[in-house]
Amino acid sequence: MTDSALDRIQTARHRFFDQGDAPRGLVPAPILRSWQRCAGLGLSERARPNVEPLAATALREVCQKYEELRRICLPEVRALYADARATGSIVILTAPDGMILEALGSADFLDKAARVSLRPGVPWSENNTGTNAIGTAMIEGRATEVRGPEHFFAPHRVLSCSAVPIIDPFGKIAGVLDLSGESSVHHTHALGMVRFAVDQIERRLFERDFPDCRVLRVQRDAGLFGTAQEGILVFEGEHLVAANRHALGMLNLVRGDIGRRKFGELFDARFESLRGEANLRDHLNKPVFVRTDDVPPRRPATVAPPRSAPASDARTGIEPVFGASLACELDRAERVLRAGMSVLLLGETGTGKEVFARELHRRLGGGRMPFVAVNCAGLPDSLIESELFGYEEGAFTGAKRHGAKGLLREADGGVLFLDEIGDMPVAAQTRLLRVLQEREVAPLGGGKPVKVDFSVVAATNRNLQVGSLEQFRSDLFFRIAHYTVNLPALRAYPDRRALIETFWRRLAVDASPPIDADALAALARYDWPGNLRQLTGTLRTLIALAGPGDSIGIRDLPPALRMPDPPGSVASDCADPADAGGLGEIAERAMRQALEKHAGNVSAAARSLGISRSTLYRRLG
Repeated sequence: MTDSALDRIQTARHRFFDQGDAPRGLVPAPILRSWQRCAGLGLSERARPNVEPLAATALREVCQKYEELRRICLPEVRALYADARATGSIVILTAPDGMILEALGSADFLDKAARVSLRPGVPWSENNTGTNAIGTAMIEGRATEVRGPEHFFAPHRVLSCSAVPIIDPFGKIAGVLDLSGESSVHHTHALGMVRFAVDQIERRLFERDFPDCRVLRVQRDAGLFGTAQEGILVFEGEHLVAANRHALGMLNLVRGDIGRRKFGELFDARFESLRGEANLRDHLNKPVFVRTDDVPPRRPATVAPPRSAPASDARTGIEPVFGASLACELDRAERVLRAGMSVLLLGETGTGKEVFARELHRRLGGGRMPFVAVNCAGLPDSLIESELFGYEEGAFTGAKRHGAKGLLREADGGVLFLDEIGDMPVAAQTRLLRVLQEREVAPLGGGKPVKVDFSVVAATNRNLQVGSLEQFRSDLFFRIAHYTVNLPALRAYPDRRALIETFWRRLAVDASPPIDADALAALARYDWPGNLRQLTGTLRTLIALAGPGDSIGIRDLPPALRMPDPPGSVASDCADPADAGGLGEIAERAMRQALEKHAGNVSAAARSLGISRSTLYRRLG
């Protein structure tokens, strides 16, 4: 903690405890609220908390009661333990009431922590121990950091603690995960590490069986399906019975809404007709991607299951992507890969770059070899190198005890698909270039290099030409772009009507509701800025909303598509540019100001705006 921060907190304590004022602005609002609660309980900041640890027998009984929680949290506790031991900190897991179940880490700090009762068998709720990260996080219901003298009781000022409550699928606090160390040491990333660990734990809590229920996964950005930031909703009938914090935040709900809200109150679709994937609008009238567990989730970085079926499988509805010209490109790209060279796919979002890559994989051997897809824009800067190259035990903060193999080694003998490679951090580009040159991977932490052999297919929706991007290495470009394929936007297809009719027949194979000529003409007239992904999502939604015996007319289309010249169409593109102001201009101005503030650092600017790097790149070109 810096001297200025320490002085500010001491001033706040003087004003609050000695003068009876509320020092707003000197300490975070959650800290001030906690001080006020503790004072209301009659606690004295100068006293020593009167807490006694449970006897050994009683502690064993409590630990047995919460054995399932301890088992579920074990991987993350172990991962944090490695960092805690190395940085003089301890990782703590508590029961829902704040009772400490586990405390692991630095032996030296464990002894110091025990002197202030930060040890197993001691309750760390606010009622017992005043303002502290564990107890305050439980009451605030969110990630909380309490540093040094921000603690209510004076003896606790030796601590710096970061805690995140673990919320179960039903909106209840299942426990708290905490990382604590000495207040004299600056623990920069502690809260972020704990938050990331809790995301993984909460996701694992949803792996339980929900009998007679339907699980829906929701996202504003379809590229985040399968990540720890994925929203999850569980419905019994039409009643919402479980949800994770990401889904609640996305839909502007609170934990109290679980058990009270119905599907029809949240989405503009009929629950019983929802199948697979759909592009809906929520009760805030915002677009949202919805996927039921009827289809397997797509992850930004996974080893895909073997795919022996051809890409023209009628269930996928993707055969029209490979018209005569693209079929020729597939043949040429296949020959390039077989010759040991790389292929770069260029195209707007939703033009089928991953479909194209998977078809290449199928042609090269399909199920006999791995297909590893990595969304370079979907992984945080701090994780992409460890995810790609793997790491040795203890290589960095939060590293797993036995290290990790890494996605490049997972791709050995198969196809590595690097999606959104234009958003890859420069440091990762340098390491990737070395791998492509030497055909061996050196794990983070100094492990022995491992030989690898895979075909590389890269893809981006950006103008990835030599010298066009300041943040992309030209030598890496030459390594991944031995052969370049440009995938056309949907608006460039010569006969969109025929394409849409083909998609309609394939997607509605089980129950094909008829679609009238006016509706079909409106669909064909629209320019589809989201390309094939947007088109298939819209068609799936129309099919899901169609009742028995219904036909699809112009009235059933989304409002933007009913207009004679819908937004995104050629005619609307010719409109007066002055009419396109408002929010779009404000957003772009804010993005450019953020870039200036952060001296052109795209990652920092995106973080300050709360958006992804890919969004910033896309909006500012």
